[in-house]
Amino acid sequence: MKVTDHIKQAQGNTLFSFEIIPPKKGNSIQALYNNIDPLMEFKPPFIDVTTSREQYVYIEKEKGLLDRRITRMRPGTVGICAAIKHKYDVDTVPHVLCGGFTKEETEYLLVDCHYLGIDNVMALRGDAMSHQKYFEASKGGHQYAKQLVDQIQNLNKGQYLHDVIEVDEKADFCIGVAGYPEKHIEAPSLQTDLKRLKEKVDAGADYVVTQMFFDNNKYFEFVDIARKAGISVPIIPGIKPITIKRHLQLLPQVFKLDLPEALIEAVENCKDNKAVRQVGVEWAIKQSKELQKAGVPVIHFYSMGKSDNIKAIASEIF
Repeated sequence: MKVTDHIKQAQGNTLFSFEIIPPKKGNSIQALYNNIDPLMEFKPPFIDVTTSREQYVYIEKEKGLLDRRITRMRPGTVGICAAIKHKYDVDTVPHVLCGGFTKEETEYLLVDCHYLGIDNVMALRGDAMSHQKYFEASKGGHQYAKQLVDQIQNLNKGQYLHDVIEVDEKADFCIGVAGYPEKHIEAPSLQTDLKRLKEKVDAGADYVVTQMFFDNNKYFEFVDIARKAGISVPIIPGIKPITIKRHLQLLPQVFKLDLPEALIEAVENCKDNKAVRQVGVEWAIKQSKELQKAGVPVIHFYSMGKSDNIKAIASEIF
């Protein structure tokens, strides 16, 4: 079922969803199941599965020489989506990236999703590779998420890349895209960023999931200006609980977001990361209760593969 249909069926009740990361290749999927199991009592209608970009690894050769190879440390997004869908009877949302994929590879991935009965995809540009200062499209790939949305919508119409194919059953993907309450790191302004978001929605995106934020006013203001800009699709807030002291530096640096002074002070007063984790849970509970009271369609949690803190939060909300 489509994410937007789940929202309609909820009739104004706030739904619970979360996002997981595929295990590194060579690792068992059981550890992933162990972290999903405790969250299923909250009846998530869908679970997101991230996709990782390719990266370079260096293999030592004779005489101290290094051979640079490109690899993916966490492949298997579509396979994991299929496994979760089969095991838990829940809808899954694979993340589809511009970065690291050609248009043809994207089409093959979408065809596989269609065969597996996966109805939803999250269309994202993706990050620059570690050695790149700015994002660079792969040769034969998309530069912008809006172009990726265009390709997915074309497939929904039965239009493939190189052939006019008579299809008996067209794909009908529900498309999610990312939104940034405090603007994308590369956007010159929030208004410019909203223009880019509207372009994605106008191209056919069905819903928006926001980047993490720690001040709900940022989300409410973002939704307000998005509506004024003509963006009418559901805007799902993304929540990530702080877990370690280093997040005070890492999150603003990596995601260019602001942390509230009250949260900063609470974390700084913690003696260890166990105490930080509890502060993160309590802050996220407070955020989630306010968001639920405001009638948001879904609260989407960035679990980063761990479920104990997400379970503690969800137990107070759902």
